Amino acid sequence: MFPYLQEFHQFPYPDYRFMPRGYNSPYSEGWWPRSNGVLESDERYRLPAQQRLTFVLVHGSWADAHFWDGVAAVLRSQGHAVYTPEYAGHGKDPKNKDVTHAMITKSVVDFITKLNLRNIVLVGHSFGGSVIQKVAEQVPDSLKRLVFWDAFVLKDGESVADELPPQTRQGFEQLRAGSKDDTIMLPFPLFRDLFVNTATFEEARRMYAGVTPEPARPLFEKLDLKVFFALPTPKSYVYFYQDNALPQGEGFGWHPHMSIRLGQSRLIVGDGDHFTDTRTRPDMLAQKIYEAGRD
Repeated sequence: MFPYLQEFHQFPYPDYRFMPRGYNSPYSEGWWPRSNGVLESDERYRLPAQQRLTFVLVHGSWADAHFWDGVAAVLRSQGHAVYTPEYAGHGKDPKNKDVTHAMITKSVVDFITKLNLRNIVLVGHSFGGSVIQKVAEQVPDSLKRLVFWDAFVLKDGESVADELPPQTRQGFEQLRAGSKDDTIMLPFPLFRDLFVNTATFEEARRMYAGVTPEPARPLFEKLDLKVFFALPTPKSYVYFYQDNALPQGEGFGWHPHMSIRLGQSRLIVGDGDHFTDTRTRPDMLAQKIYEAGRD
């Protein structure tokens, strides 16, 4: 056992109409104005039983499980089962930053096995893509489909850092070297331009208030992924056109650079950036994830 709190987040207000306006998750506050009415919990918006899915949503770096609050609420309102496990070094475990990629993977694997979840659509965002690659190796019989949303799909023997442009990697290495606990804290200008480029300045500031230093070691660990690339599990890739976290082209980027590594897979595209739409348009993002996960 590792000295971190195993937890997951069920959105505390399953009927969004009764959610207090003061709910203070840094990722979910104020995300209703652009929802266009899709979130009605009226039965006519619920999906037929044969289409209801079980989603496990895995967040990325500089985030925690609350990142998914809005999207999870939308999916639940449509009749899906949704789980958002937290992993080592994040969420309520902010003081324990001395974690490894294997510890992070174990957090999610333990969560799935403890709840005996089956027929899962396992979704990974950003760094979470590398996590679901390793999770899939350990619980293949529990999976229905893997969904990567603007997420790393690492080659065997790679680290996340290996897929960063040289200038970005050098910047991360400098930030890591300057920390006292082997972490990387994103400066606001970098977060604003790369992660929330479509947000207003006010939205960007509110989201940045929830950002905490990221454990550095897992980003630089090289992963053995031979088992992953032998799995027959169906896979999907969700790509947002305005996601600027990685530059597109020149040997980097989400699609097609990452997505093509999945081999035969379903591609779903949308218009958004790396972080903003979880907060401002959770209904749109939920629909894209559903399209990626359904039969």
